[in-house]
Amino acid sequence: MKRPNIVVIGSATVDLINRLPRLPKEGETVTGGVFSTAPGGKGANQAVAAVRAGANVCFVGKVGNDDYGRKSLEAYEREGINARYVSIDESSATGIGVIFVLPSGQNAIGVALGANMKLTPEDVQKAEHEIENSDLVLFQLETPIETVTYGVELASKYGKRVVLNPAPAQKVEPGLLKHCSVITPNESETEMLTDIALDGEASMVSAVKALEAMGAGSVVLTLGSRGVYVHDPSFRGFVKAHEVVAVDATAAGDVFSGTLAVALAEGKTFESAVRFANAAAGLSVTQLGAQPSIPRRGEIERFLHERRA
Repeated sequence: MKRPNIVVIGSATVDLINRLPRLPKEGETVTGGVFSTAPGGKGANQAVAAVRAGANVCFVGKVGNDDYGRKSLEAYEREGINARYVSIDESSATGIGVIFVLPSGQNAIGVALGANMKLTPEDVQKAEHEIENSDLVLFQLETPIETVTYGVELASKYGKRVVLNPAPAQKVEPGLLKHCSVITPNESETEMLTDIALDGEASMVSAVKALEAMGAGSVVLTLGSRGVYVHDPSFRGFVKAHEVVAVDATAAGDVFSGTLAVALAEGKTFESAVRFANAAAGLSVTQLGAQPSIPRRGEIERFLHERRA
């Protein structure tokens, strides 16, 4: 099978991870943590997920002129990602994510976006040739919204399939969604976009209708341990999450979006693409760290085969 060409435009961070027995209350210190670092950022996570799932990936982003930035670029090179368009901002630090992970695998994250907020439409324009020759372009919302909007419109101009993971949760102009072939919000992001809390299937249907009214194409609501709710002309309904022992859910949404993009770019049916991405996300929560937890294609396929047997 020909490897699809995917462009990911988004954020790059380094994650500082502390596994704690519980989250501290305001003013409290909780000891007993286990500390580690790992490359992260929604854009970079999705780029790694896509390349490990079998795509040729070009990543457009920005890091600072510091050790974290240099180590991030080295990590992308090791992964085989085209990072020619990850530029260095001399005036900002590389983005940092501080992550508290609980024994259940749930987490709380604080992010200093740093150089990510210096990513400009001009930076995206430099990668126009890559976008023109791509099969799909993938976005998130950890960079300036005007840059996301420019990139989405540029990809749309070339008739490219656009997947938007609208994370972290924030309001967007409805006009942005009209260029999006697929949107993959989680529960909090869905509520932010639609003002509808997802408390049952009826509310999910209402949220989908609201997103479609804003111009979105296919909608995939990611519901954590409950799985995903899908609304596409070819497939509508729930895909349950796989039962796994959760260690760290930090990158599950990014893994889902990155692997979904690959499956769609390969021409899989929408249902098959969602099931492929759902399996990858399930595998990712069984390991600690964002990018270290991202599975490779062979692992995903074996996992699916085992679960079907």
